[in-house]
Amino acid sequence: MKLLKDLKVKLYADGANKAEMLEMYKNPLIRGFTTNPTLMRKAGVADYQAFAREMIAAIPDLPISFEVFSDEFDEMERQARLIGGWGGNVFVKIPVTNSRGEFSGPLVKSLAAAGVRQNVTALTTPAQVRDVAACLAGGPEAYVSVFAGRIADTGVDPVPRMAESVALLAPHPRLELIWASPRELWNVFQADAVGCHIITATGDILKKLPLVGKDLTEYSLDTVKMFKNDAEAAGYRL
Repeated sequence: MKLLKDLKVKLYADGANKAEMLEMYKNPLIRGFTTNPTLMRKAGVADYQAFAREMIAAIPDLPISFEVFSDEFDEMERQARLIGGWGGNVFVKIPVTNSRGEFSGPLVKSLAAAGVRQNVTALTTPAQVRDVAACLAGGPEAYVSVFAGRIADTGVDPVPRMAESVALLAPHPRLELIWASPRELWNVFQADAVGCHIITATGDILKKLPLVGKDLTEYSLDTVKMFKNDAEAAGYRL
């Protein structure tokens, strides 16, 4: 297993908890940030723009992605241009389709031509990667975010699909592939092995980073001690 310092894949923190984001910002392993409306709602964010601008001011020198939330392409474009103007480190997240399943390609192509840096999100297939890459081609640097964790949730191995996606983006050096929605820390090493550029992870996964390289026999003993201490703390008797 590689050491963390030897990984080529970049770690991005995914979330919308202000305190947690600022703590992750102090970690030199974290190279960027992403969020979405679901995470923001879960974190209790009430004012989208105020939160976004506050985090951009607090994290001015790392990439940070904020998502549009309209379901209509005209309004998506207005929101994207607005969000993209909030900072030079901002990437605008555009869903690969709207909720009616209509492909966002024309919008993505228009925004790319206008110089808006995008993070096209919620992809699950190599075909989507191919089509999105064609729309982003010729524009500024951008991300293509494939939800590998959701692929795995269906019982399908995401690794071959992510490897194929890496190959599809190879002719486009300004485009980077994101392994999104990981389910465990091991996914970081899988993403690195297939040549994925970035992996996003929530705080609960990133907090496991200190465990990398831990002696497994020692970890076994720690687990036994945890069971013992918890049983004693609960006062269990037979």
